[in-house]
Amino acid sequence: MDSLVFLDEAGRSEVQPVYVVHGDEDFLKRRVLAALRTLALGAGGDEFGLSHHDGDKATFAAVHDELATLPFLNARRLVVVDGADGFVSRYRPSLEKYVAEPAATGVLVLDVKSWPATTRLARLIDASATLACKAPAAYKLPAWCGQWAKAAHGKQLTGPAAELLVQLVGPEMGLLDQEMAKLAVYVGQAGRIEVGDVDRLVGRSRAENTWKIFDAMAQGQAAEALAILDRALDKGEEPLRILGAFSMQLRRLAQAARLTEMGVTLRAALEQVGVSSFNLKGCEQQLRHLGRRRTDRLYDWLLEADLGLKGASQLPPRTLLEKLVVRLARKNPPAPSRA
Repeated sequence: MDSLVFLDEAGRSEVQPVYVVHGDEDFLKRRVLAALRTLALGAGGDEFGLSHHDGDKATFAAVHDELATLPFLNARRLVVVDGADGFVSRYRPSLEKYVAEPAATGVLVLDVKSWPATTRLARLIDASATLACKAPAAYKLPAWCGQWAKAAHGKQLTGPAAELLVQLVGPEMGLLDQEMAKLAVYVGQAGRIEVGDVDRLVGRSRAENTWKIFDAMAQGQAAEALAILDRALDKGEEPLRILGAFSMQLRRLAQAARLTEMGVTLRAALEQVGVSSFNLKGCEQQLRHLGRRRTDRLYDWLLEADLGLKGASQLPPRTLLEKLVVRLARKNPPAPSRA
């Protein structure tokens, strides 16, 4: 079951004896584990009913003893095995037997990264108790931001503001939540968070750095662009946030380039994709510097960098961003390659 669906229905769910929480979105995992605690122990459930075990060190015997021990001051006992991939591998036969005959008052939660659906153990656990913690597709994130801003922070996040927030911050839900919390405080008594609020609080410093990088890029000054990037990273800027700011600008340039291929003038194309009047000259220079070969590759390069930052590449995040900047800033790119 998708974790967002579970979270919507958690208050109406029946307690299962075994849950598997899998995936790589830590923000969703934290929310799911909090919901499971409330579901199993009640809103006022105390620490006596909850225990955590390190999956690298835990033994099945110790976990089983806790699950079988009668709870104190609670109707159930909740036992969570954190980082349980190794635990599952070591004790798979024992876990299969336990799922068939679970403890009457114990609830076991296995927190894992990977959960292949083809194993016998996976098939034994109810689908409604197998909770996938993966971020929604990128195009769904603005809608989620709007829902979460209202539910968690009591503010209406307008659609355009949500779009800009995702573009600036990137797809990591925990970072998006942090920025929404700041925005909720920033707007004070106002009930709505507008585009201007996101731009002023989240985007300004990031946009300034991004514009400086793109300005250097348009002049073919790769060393200067890299130096600005390095300073931003050294100050603690998150690589995914930097890529989000890059993405917003590069997508605009790519869209404008395609419009020019349809006969629209360059300035009109830039205005059509939302470039402000005081940025028109700079964007024109950026597009002329990139040329058609590179603008045709912008979406591919952004996807490559995005996937790399999320774990698809063994290169460090700094190197992945530097690679993108060099591609954009070099003066005389070689013949295009689809590799």
